[in-house]
Amino acid sequence: MVPEVNLVVAVVVVKRTGYSLVGLLLCGVAQATVLPEERADVLYHSYQGGGVTIQGPSILVRKQSSANTSVVANYYVDMVTSASIDVVTTASKYEEQRKEKSLGIDYLHGKNKMSLSYKVSKENDYYARSANVDISQDMFGDLTTVTLGFSRGWDVVGKRNDSSFAKDTNRRNYRIGLSQIISKNTIMGASFETITDEGFLNNPYRTVRYVDTGVSRGYSYQPEVYPNTHTSNALSFRAKYYLPYRAALRAEVRFYQDDWGVVGQNLEIGYTHPLNDRWILDGHIRTYRQSKADFYSDLFPGQDAQNFLARDKELSTFSNLTLGFGVSYTLLQGGWHFIDRGSINLAYDLIQFDFQDFRDLRNGGTVGNEPLYHYNANVIQFFVSIWY
Repeated sequence: MVPEVNLVVAVVVVKRTGYSLVGLLLCGVAQATVLPEERADVLYHSYQGGGVTIQGPSILVRKQSSANTSVVANYYVDMVTSASIDVVTTASKYEEQRKEKSLGIDYLHGKNKMSLSYKVSKENDYYARSANVDISQDMFGDLTTVTLGFSRGWDVVGKRNDSSFAKDTNRRNYRIGLSQIISKNTIMGASFETITDEGFLNNPYRTVRYVDTGVSRGYSYQPEVYPNTHTSNALSFRAKYYLPYRAALRAEVRFYQDDWGVVGQNLEIGYTHPLNDRWILDGHIRTYRQSKADFYSDLFPGQDAQNFLARDKELSTFSNLTLGFGVSYTLLQGGWHFIDRGSINLAYDLIQFDFQDFRDLRNGGTVGNEPLYHYNANVIQFFVSIWY
């Protein structure tokens, strides 16, 4: 989705869900209860790493239909080419395309704002729909903003070359947030969210490996088996401090835990610096680490070793480090015809992934002692915005 306030690149690539990852993480500190500005954005995004390439355009248009109402429409395309380690060790490289459409409305009444949206995404083996509602309220002289939100998702998981395979997944997201202006230079916020998923929750193509002395390579494969329910909780704290020379520092810490045994921590520090009236530079560093799921293993001791089985590297013990840089240039400051102003924006992130218990089977080694897997990913977002 094209960011409407801050360019945020949050990549552990999660594409099989009806929700926007940026939205779920509640990355921004809540703003005062006002309608978003009328604007249009055209975005090109690219992710390359671990044998996966994801790229495509996105177009977002927002328009106020009255003094109290604003509508927004978004069209987003992912073109995916995957030769990831999961694919090349058990299957063949594949290509697919995901198209996402969304429509939303914001309604302002005094110090209250309600936002409603509906989103549909489709690819050849996955269909997702989601509905979202968020309510915010300013109080205490507009120094405090409280937000409540709920999302409901309905997904259908398919399988290439098997038209009879169709599994349902239902998702619910509950969230609450608090933003507080501490001083003229400082704003702080906190948010909490709970996500519950039910249905078919694993990838129908992914397998686990287990020790098999009856074959020459020493191991065989069988399909993953996941629980049919998943509940996760996340707590975030954020702060932004505006420096005397118009620059700003920001920080965020996030804690995650779910009933599959995964525990994660995220820390991000960023700095925004205006060079003059036109140029704005932004830099950030982000670290993330997590523990593995209770039913994850790189190598199980035998076939059907336990009730639930997973070898998804995103459920393993791993960490990543992100170094990011962004630049924005303001255009048409004096306006042009119906355009009030515009901007050109570029952001780049380098993400280093290191896995502690997921092994790279492509590089040999004795069974269970192959080299640990690691890779770098490059994320680029380029977009043009106009305000009218």
